[in-house]
Amino acid sequence: MSKNKTSVQTENKEKSPFYFGKKNYQLMIIGLVLIALGFVLMMGADANTVDGKFDPNVWNDDIFSIRRIRIAPLLVISGFVVEIFAILKRNK
Repeated sequence: MSKNKTSVQTENKEKSPFYFGKKNYQLMIIGLVLIALGFVLMMGADANTVDGKFDPNVWNDDIFSIRRIRIAPLLVISGFVVEIFAILKRNK
């Protein structure tokens, strides 16, 4: 009978009440950091802003920088991919 009790106890210890493990949470934090960094890189002066002041007669070409149209969206999309992977990854 003692064998039966120990096997039941080990089965209970193996099953965790949480679906996500430590690795899942780490990946989720990495994904959130990538998304936040992407949005921060997208921020900046608007198209009609010069030295922080709105001027409708001036066009600021910084809105078309590589940082805003290539790097930042790539970081946001990669952050969402990491988030999806972190959610779908099974805990072993």
